[in-house]
Amino acid sequence: MALEIERKFLVAGEYKPFATESVHISQGYLNSASGRTVRVRVRGDKGYLTVKGPSKDGGLSRFEWEMEIPLADAKAMLELCETGVIDKTRWLIPAGDGVHTWEVDEFHGANEGLVVAEIELTSESDSFERPSWLGPEVTGDRRYYNSQLTLHPFSEWA
Repeated sequence: MALEIERKFLVAGEYKPFATESVHISQGYLNSASGRTVRVRVRGDKGYLTVKGPSKDGGLSRFEWEMEIPLADAKAMLELCETGVIDKTRWLIPAGDGVHTWEVDEFHGANEGLVVAEIELTSESDSFERPSWLGPEVTGDRRYYNSQLTLHPFSEWA
């Protein structure tokens, strides 16, 4: 099982002109219990099943296993998910260092108005450039976990 190390930020400026690609994502959770999640995702024309372990290091890292599954199976499994499917567009933006890629998620539906950027790192000590459109860091803030956004959508925040 791989270790996912990522940092998460709000977006505070215009990012779309820097994007090289975008894709629509729908995802739901077969299990969103604290400490372990099982996610089904349709990303463009592909399906995925993902298992994630508990967050460590203040939300910076956790174990992750992902496998591509047939698109028809992923779509059918979305019907079995807990309430609150996530609907978003993911924008890919190369980082200034030429090594990393920013994944900017523009949420739709019940999470409309929320835009979050993530960067996956190879180690917790990896350095990266902060682009001008990047806002405050929210790594480890559970409210911004996709599994939590299904339970407590951004549109319901006070």
